[in-house]
Amino acid sequence: MGAYIALLERPLLVGVLSAVFLGLGTAMVYPALIASVSDHAHPAWRANALGTYRFWRDMGYAAGALVAGILADALGLNATVIAAAVLTAASGLLAARWITEHRPLVVAGHEVVDA
Repeated sequence: MGAYIALLERPLLVGVLSAVFLGLGTAMVYPALIASVSDHAHPAWRANALGTYRFWRDMGYAAGALVAGILADALGLNATVIAAAVLTAASGLLAARWITEHRPLVVAGHEVVDA
């Protein structure tokens, strides 16, 4: 616990370490998200599916920052962090409910694309 308290005295170091860990986490998750979209899209419309996914992801970055700023001004930082956690958990639960694992049809050792 003492190490954590010592880190609080060095906010720049905490910020840099937080950014590094955020980057590492994103680097682990992002390829899986792209793979999930690709796995669920037919090859004929895979590029459109990936473009749509990336558009809404990027819009979420922009809108999320604006909404978080408004919430932080109105309700405080703690409420904003809790709201972000609740939305993240809700989106994960919805994804777990609606996204099914894609297993390609394999016939005689070859993947059938139009299954």
